[in-house]
Amino acid sequence: MTFGIDDLPVRDELRGKSPYGAPQLDVPVRLNTNENPYPLPEALVERIAERVREAARDLNRYPDRDAVELRTRLAEYLTNTSGHPLDVSNVWAANGSNEVIQQLLQTFGGPGRTAIGFEPSYSMHGLIARGTNTGWISGPRREDFTIDVSAAERAIAEHRPDVVFVTTPNNPTGNAVPAETVLALHDAAQAAKPSMVVVDEAYIEFSHGASLLPLLDGRPNLVISRTMSKAFGAAGLRLGYLAAHPAVVDAVQLVRLPYHLSAVTQATALAALEHTDTLLKYVDQLKTERDRLVAELRAIGFEVTESDANFVQFGRFADSHAAWQKILDRGVLVRDNGVPGRLRVSAGTPEENDAFLDAVREVKKEQNT
Repeated sequence: MTFGIDDLPVRDELRGKSPYGAPQLDVPVRLNTNENPYPLPEALVERIAERVREAARDLNRYPDRDAVELRTRLAEYLTNTSGHPLDVSNVWAANGSNEVIQQLLQTFGGPGRTAIGFEPSYSMHGLIARGTNTGWISGPRREDFTIDVSAAERAIAEHRPDVVFVTTPNNPTGNAVPAETVLALHDAAQAAKPSMVVVDEAYIEFSHGASLLPLLDGRPNLVISRTMSKAFGAAGLRLGYLAAHPAVVDAVQLVRLPYHLSAVTQATALAALEHTDTLLKYVDQLKTERDRLVAELRAIGFEVTESDANFVQFGRFADSHAAWQKILDRGVLVRDNGVPGRLRVSAGTPEENDAFLDAVREVKKEQNT
């Protein structure tokens, strides 16, 4: 008799669920996980080696529990790129933005509390909510994937959630959320509860517009979440961070594990922050390629959602998974996110994007015959 997960005393809300993850297949072109396709520059690799070598001398000791130097440098980066002044008291860092989200839900969610997100959006919000025993509410979006403010305000008033998630640019659709919409949802949330509003800006460096960091002024229940995985080309680093009122930073430390950021992680992130100018040049290249993908896909005859991220959602397909397989058969891996009739492709190098466009042209021809 086979013993499996269903035979374990797993919590009821986790039964029948699947772990988060995209297929990692051995194909020539992988454009399914929104990674930055450019390797880190050699000068940065050398600086990381230097920083890690220095940290290695003290690995017999615990790392800086509060990551003060790293948080100071992150605050400087946010201030320099947004024009909104922040300091170490406004910033917290963790192992990827997913751990930031988990800590926020551990602090402000939990048993008897709820969170709302406007779907389709980043699926980890709902998954982490379940993992922290926070009730999850799926809020409405329009047919064009924008947030219907009136419908969202009604949902917040009805459900009175403890945490409200807004993702901009939105994953998997790519469209940005206007500041006016975020302000309306924030005000609705404060009138209903009040509750925490978490703006997930994982892809903001790729956006045509500005960060919503200035909205933090006078709004202690607003949080901006960021990551170094995308724009910094450091997905393997696993470093996420948030910006918020100092009271929020104090609050999440109530649930963080002791010494949660290793000395090696902190050293590597500090090295990357010394090379922001170089790394952001790669962002400019990817924005150009992203815009080329949008134009080319529309020229081929696909519907394309406006994108402010480093990926593009396109369709429509009668059977999106069958279309995904046909593209894969041509050596290109994209993402089937489960959005009906749509697929998502990450912006890659020019050569990778050419291979993708060649593949979808062939698929489109088959679709039209």
